[in-house]
Amino acid sequence: MTLSETARILYGSPLAKPRTAKFAIAILLVLVLISSYTLFTSLQEKVTSPNGMQVMAIAFLWSALFTSGTVAILWFLDRREHESRWLYAIALLWGAFIATGIALPFNQIIMSTIADWVNANPAVKDYLGANAGFKIAAPIAGPLDEEITKGAGVLLLFLLLKSEFDDARDGFIYGALVGAGFNFFESAHYVVSEYAKWGYAPWLIHIGARHALFGFAGHALYTGIFGLFLGLSRQTTRQWWRYTAPVVGWLLGFSAHFSQNIGMLQAVLSQRASGAAVSAVETPPLGLNMPGGLPFGLGWLGFAVSYVMKFLPFLLLVGILLWRSGVWERRVIREQLADEGAPVITPEEYEGVKRDRILRTRRIPDYNRRTSAAIVKAQDELAFRKWRVQQQGQDVGADALVASWRDELRRLRGTEAAIVA
Repeated sequence: MTLSETARILYGSPLAKPRTAKFAIAILLVLVLISSYTLFTSLQEKVTSPNGMQVMAIAFLWSALFTSGTVAILWFLDRREHESRWLYAIALLWGAFIATGIALPFNQIIMSTIADWVNANPAVKDYLGANAGFKIAAPIAGPLDEEITKGAGVLLLFLLLKSEFDDARDGFIYGALVGAGFNFFESAHYVVSEYAKWGYAPWLIHIGARHALFGFAGHALYTGIFGLFLGLSRQTTRQWWRYTAPVVGWLLGFSAHFSQNIGMLQAVLSQRASGAAVSAVETPPLGLNMPGGLPFGLGWLGFAVSYVMKFLPFLLLVGILLWRSGVWERRVIREQLADEGAPVITPEEYEGVKRDRILRTRRIPDYNRRTSAAIVKAQDELAFRKWRVQQQGQDVGADALVASWRDELRRLRGTEAAIVA
């Protein structure tokens, strides 16, 4: 019997139980209400004029455009077994809406506490110059609160939707989607905040810089690393690594975020160490988009280059692990489909499996593009499910999800409209 898409997503999930699902929905509604109040209040305080409203609308449009590029890259990485579009939307919305709304008040608490401490210690304030409290608080509040609220969304997907979280690549995609959602809201929010404060919108520093390197030099990277290591814990057969990998991943994501946020404090300390004076007057953020400033495109490219240098160890780590995940995926697909026959897979199609490479996407001949992609996805999903059932020491032949993917392949091949004449 072929299961519906929803049934496959919820297969083996606690959410398949009505009582658990109702409880989860109730918690989600509470989080939505809290986030709505927090975000609406924050924006309402800053948007006080028609011009401010226009800046906000443009900021969110630009941010959405750049975020769509990040999502497109993740969709390509996910090409062997595309996750549900609903899960893409959920991950993005968690980052853009819930993670931002929950993190914001905690950030404000930490920053106000540190600001009060700095004001009570004039020597620290004089040494660090203008906005001393923010320079100290930024490396603490952002990495701590934001990586917890974003990571919580990825962890929930990992725990509640096990059938859709197969390996390191899945984990990176979910984590990067949550991070991209967070970046979508945060970058626009900063533009609105700076406009309210200075009377001009710093598009380059808060849209260009935060979306530089196609969005993978910020939150998509930080939370993507955590998700990647969560996926490794699902993929590994080593018991000790299964429990330590998520902790290592979160600490690495935190470290990448920390290395970015501590930049302002490092610059001031370096300036002081060289004997140079530090301004006690706060100035607008770089002024890169003001008259005579750096063009947006050139600035975006400059930030991308600088971020490659800054985050090189983290980018190399992600690149190597994604490459290794691709090797693992192709091996599992090749091994698990070897004992399958028609209508699951034909000998000609299996030859295509053996020829699959890092940037190559399989196609099924004699079928239209949509059905061909659906057949490839079903074959790959079947392979991953068989591997998972075997690792759990269970009977592949008795697994309902395995049977469902085989039935789905029969159904796809039996659709006359799918055949190219």
